Amino acid sequence: MAEATGQDRTEAPTPRRLRQAREEGNIARSTDLTAALMLLVSVMLLYMLGARLFEAMAASLNRLLTAADAENPTRADDLGSIGGYFMQLLGGTLLPFLIAVAGVGVLVTAGQTGLLLTGKPLMPQFSRINPLSGAKRLVDARAAVRLGMSLGKVLIVGTVAVIIIVGDIETIAALPVMTLTVATATAAHLTFMLAIKLAALLLVLALLDFWFQKFQHIKDMRMTKQEIRQELKDMDGDPQMKQRRARVARQLAMQRMAQQVPKADVVITNPTHISIALRYDSESMRAPKVIAKGADLMAMRIRQIATANGIPLVERKPLARAIYSSVEVGQEIPEEHYAAVAEILAYVYRLSGKMAG
Repeated sequence: MAEATGQDRTEAPTPRRLRQAREEGNIARSTDLTAALMLLVSVMLLYMLGARLFEAMAASLNRLLTAADAENPTRADDLGSIGGYFMQLLGGTLLPFLIAVAGVGVLVTAGQTGLLLTGKPLMPQFSRINPLSGAKRLVDARAAVRLGMSLGKVLIVGTVAVIIIVGDIETIAALPVMTLTVATATAAHLTFMLAIKLAALLLVLALLDFWFQKFQHIKDMRMTKQEIRQELKDMDGDPQMKQRRARVARQLAMQRMAQQVPKADVVITNPTHISIALRYDSESMRAPKVIAKGADLMAMRIRQIATANGIPLVERKPLARAIYSSVEVGQEIPEEHYAAVAEILAYVYRLSGKMAG
């Protein structure tokens, strides 16, 4: 009953189930990992390019205040020229920075999910807008776990931040007695170091979150034994249909055999488990050809048809087994069996001659 309700999910997900989930956009990924790496890259770029950005901002502010690009800032035409200069300045300073950060976000996301383009997650689903389903998601155990993890991250980051600030408290206390230039540079350095350390910490926490998301995804994809059996049935086909196809194939084989065995010159037997029907026409064949073969029930049927049509039965156990395992129906026998088969055919031809006489 548990399997019928889908609650007893004890089986690992099959590759087919994981592939279907991926096609629907259901993939293990961590938004925290993307955000943490983007934050770390942003802080590092600001730390390395901060001086250039501040110089550009100062130059822009100076030109705006001095109206270097406009004779009268109150005129619309002059304001437009100032705006154009300002956009050019932003494009030369902030645009590369934004492109780099966005590129990191795309690469991290692609690294988690691989190259996947699907529109199925965008398809409207009633369960997403159903108030009852939304209320259940707010109070379920998974929401509590996510809330606990978020609060834990805030606690860890806050604690580490306090520890770092306390470690730099002497430098921070000395800022008022420094000159403005030195104090500004020192404060900027402390701020960037704090940001880099916290971003690195967030990255570690995000990696743990990514591992948890993969673990949770595999857990969510678990299947019941009934689902495993149903998938095998879907992949291999209905067992009843397979039996029916096999039965039809045997019937067709029996019909072909019934048509070919009467044309044989001899049937080589094992004597009861294997039967090989051989035919040889010196004008059209280079060597004797296997026109029918079978084992067990089919072998018995070949013997019955051969007896009914007066085809000689010759018992040669090793030869029958060798031809059965190495030669398919419609193929000529290999050279290593020429001598043995020639001896049998000679015996059959002599026997046929005596019978005719």
